[in-house]
Amino acid sequence: MNISRRGFGLGLMALGLGACSGGGTSTSLPRTVGGLPADLRPVPNAAYDAWVAGFRQRASAAGINNSTLNTAFRGAGYLPGVIKRDRNQTEFKRSLEDYLSIAASDERVSKGRAAFARHRSTLNALEQTYGVDAEIITAIWGLESFFGERRGDVPVISATSTLAFDGRRGAFFEKQLIAALKILQNGDISAARMTGSWAGAMGHTQFIPTSYQAFAVDFTGDGRRDIWSEDPSDALASTAAYLARNGWTRGLRWGREVTGTAAASGSLIQPQAGGPKFAVTSNFRAIKRYNNSDAYAIGVGHLADRIGGGGPLRSSFPPDANGLTKDDRILLQKRLTAKGFDTGGADGVIGPNSETAIRAYQQSRGLPATGTPSPALLRELG
Repeated sequence: MNISRRGFGLGLMALGLGACSGGGTSTSLPRTVGGLPADLRPVPNAAYDAWVAGFRQRASAAGINNSTLNTAFRGAGYLPGVIKRDRNQTEFKRSLEDYLSIAASDERVSKGRAAFARHRSTLNALEQTYGVDAEIITAIWGLESFFGERRGDVPVISATSTLAFDGRRGAFFEKQLIAALKILQNGDISAARMTGSWAGAMGHTQFIPTSYQAFAVDFTGDGRRDIWSEDPSDALASTAAYLARNGWTRGLRWGREVTGTAAASGSLIQPQAGGPKFAVTSNFRAIKRYNNSDAYAIGVGHLADRIGGGGPLRSSFPPDANGLTKDDRILLQKRLTAKGFDTGGADGVIGPNSETAIRAYQQSRGLPATGTPSPALLRELG
């Protein structure tokens, strides 16, 4: 199965599938200015300014007052990098094996267990209140923002207004923009602190503005539903509330890996041909309400199991289209790096860094610079 991350692109930054650290999957970003890539800073755009002028009337009709509009758009502007990322996200494809290599990497499991221990009392309280397993909440946190480390710092008003103006999904993003303005008007967050992903997903567990309006929770009792705070309590509670209201059944597992001829209770799926099989329950479908992808839901479930002390998957994946297993790909990355062609890590996921390293090695040997891994290349590197 190929995974194509469409829609909002949730979790890409935290998973390292869009612009991450390590593992040979990272891509270079434009020059940064003030902590943001240069193309995520506002640039003059007369057509955008005219669109905003027209939008203000529609926002006013939707109940947004002039004070909120003036504050929200002070310093906001057109972000060309948002459009570039929106255009490019449909091209991203990974196998389930690659996805899980990142979603449940050793680093993510280790950080997840540490985060679970730090916030055990809050997570246990959320499990009691909403019936959602504490490990599942933690796993979503891990996939969406790397346990709060990668929440995004793009101004949400600029991001959503840029996408609404662009028009490819204009109606959807105008709805998100109005929801974001209502959040500001309600006093949950200031415009300066309302930041998120390039597509406007916000906070520790990356809520889009309309989902925030529908499901966000003030768990700390301070009068604000602050999913942006260093304290993740409100964000984790909001995620638990989201799942509870979208079909989560208390006490039911998300599913499990099925090996051999073991009987499976629940629906049996095999997302990647020749790979592991999973028996999944209605709670698997509840996770998919958060992100409608089998790979995402398996990633959440498997990471939750690992955070709870479980081990890696027992079944193996078949060789990839180039005839290499994951162990082969890891070895290839290590050998390339040892020879001075840095792949940015060795996780068995062949991304842009690994492809660049392969091309550089091939060029150094006078070979066609395909950037494609192969058993022959692995043997030559040995």
